[in-house]
Amino acid sequence: MNRTIGLLLTIFVFGILAFSASPASAQQGGKVQELTGMIEPGEIIIYDLPSLRKGQHLHFHASTISGNLDPIIFITDTAFDPNMLEADVESAMDRAAQEDLDPLEVLDEVRDQHALAWDDDSGGGLSAALTFIVPEDGDYRLVIGGVLSISGIHTFGEYRILAGLNSPEILEGEAETTGDTIAILDVSATPPGIGIQEITGSLSPEKPSTFVELYGFKEDETLYAYLQPTSGDLVPTLLLVNFINKPIRSSNLEGNNTLASLEYTFQSESNNYLLEIASCCEDSVLTYGDYRLLLGVNAPEVLSGQAQPQGRAVARDPIPVGAGLILEQIINVDQQSEFFTVVGSFQMEWIDPALAFAPESCQCEFKVFNDYNIDQFLAEINNRWPDFTFRNQQGPRWIQNQSIVQFHDGHVTYSERFTTDFQVDFDFRQFPFDTQQFVIYIDSVFPEEFVQFFNLEEISAVSSTTGEDEFILQDLSVEISSTSTSKGIVSSYMFSFEAPRHLSYYIFRIFVPILLIILISWMTFFLKNYTHRIEVASANLLLFIAFSFSLADNYPRLGYLTFLDAVMAIMFIINALVIVYNVWLRRLEMNDKVDTVERIDNILDWVYPLIYIALLGILVIWFF
Repeated sequence: MNRTIGLLLTIFVFGILAFSASPASAQQGGKVQELTGMIEPGEIIIYDLPSLRKGQHLHFHASTISGNLDPIIFITDTAFDPNMLEADVESAMDRAAQEDLDPLEVLDEVRDQHALAWDDDSGGGLSAALTFIVPEDGDYRLVIGGVLSISGIHTFGEYRILAGLNSPEILEGEAETTGDTIAILDVSATPPGIGIQEITGSLSPEKPSTFVELYGFKEDETLYAYLQPTSGDLVPTLLLVNFINKPIRSSNLEGNNTLASLEYTFQSESNNYLLEIASCCEDSVLTYGDYRLLLGVNAPEVLSGQAQPQGRAVARDPIPVGAGLILEQIINVDQQSEFFTVVGSFQMEWIDPALAFAPESCQCEFKVFNDYNIDQFLAEINNRWPDFTFRNQQGPRWIQNQSIVQFHDGHVTYSERFTTDFQVDFDFRQFPFDTQQFVIYIDSVFPEEFVQFFNLEEISAVSSTTGEDEFILQDLSVEISSTSTSKGIVSSYMFSFEAPRHLSYYIFRIFVPILLIILISWMTFFLKNYTHRIEVASANLLLFIAFSFSLADNYPRLGYLTFLDAVMAIMFIINALVIVYNVWLRRLEMNDKVDTVERIDNILDWVYPLIYIALLGILVIWFF
């Protein structure tokens, strides 16, 4: 009985102790907080971790919600300076390039210098996860950013952070939030939605206006713009227009001031706005020069003109698009209709952050779209791609196959193999010793404020197996220029090559027969029977006429003489004069003026070839 009572008392005491110990244990750990936000390209977000105690175990897991964000997280002390980190990263990358070091190792060294702890991919896939044991009592910071990709582009997108105290399950990314507060957004270090950007440019008679494409705005965000000339006599104007080109705000349209500035608060989420920059008038005359444009979101200090770039990007830069063309085969050169038919391969490469995606969404690094599903790609990106047109294309373009490869960081390649006709402005003045220039023009459909071409030197080429037998293809050149169109000034890719003719055909089929006709005509000068000379010369002239007609079908009817035309015209005239000359000699002979005939004939026997040589020399000087 006593033993039973003692056992019950022991259980009761231990129960009380266990009950009283459990709240204390709960107060020391098991806290989980969820943080979400958006990281713009090149941006970092800073959270305060206040009043931590030595020995506490903090756990963090950062993952991607949207975009191509590859998150990286840091734990730092309160002395952390993001600007110093950025400067040290740039300095380290320069040093790596100069000293031929691994930039990834150098980058890790910089992170170690600025962080008490950091992690990139330990959370599975591209997620970051780390455990931090607090070394001393005090305040700390949690920093999250997007890792710089191999292609040099900052990753970006929406993120989710699980922050926990004594909650190691967070490292798997599956913990439930408890409603506790562990991290607090440092608004002073990373003001929500603030961004300041500086853009420079110039206006000229060739381009008196331009525009910048603005990123999207959230409800109640305010745009600030400050435009000042930096050279010339420019009097600038500003005009904010929406997605249907409707004016929303303007500044200095009358040209009363030397500066232009505006601000506008968006009443709802807004996208596809443009800010137009134009030169205004001074005594009804447009002004030109360089300018400096400051843009800001939620940054009224922009209107002072003294604000420094920081935070999110406000305006999109034009997308640099690499273009390369391979001339695979020339099927036909129609010189009469002035076009040539080619089989070619065209490729474009560009990086657009808006086309980035999270690799974990498809467990893939890239997506491939071919003929059967390329429309799916265009639908997914809302037709945001650098469409193009062949300016001198004649008739339809048959695309044999095409493909698009979309990488997770927004890097896209487009390839197509096509067959089509291209117009050529042939110049036959030196025919058949002419050198023709074959040109293919590729123009961007969009103004150069959206798209700017550059040459993919490793792609642009003329294949050695083009199959062209009449021309020698040489001296390939690619030129990137700006072309004025009805849609504005667009970027243009010009692919051109020179092509002299293979001369063996013309030598043996044209000039050898011409030489023989001349020689036959000359040989008649050594006959003393003038009647036979007349007969041979007449037959030679008829032969020449037939030969001339046979050549006429080989090149178009032109409004000017070619070198060959001039040669043929001289031959026709001289052959006709030879007949007249022989008839005249025959009449002199019939009038018993044999001595005169022989004296004239002896001179003309050798003057005849000299006349040809002199006239041909004049033609060469004239045409070449």
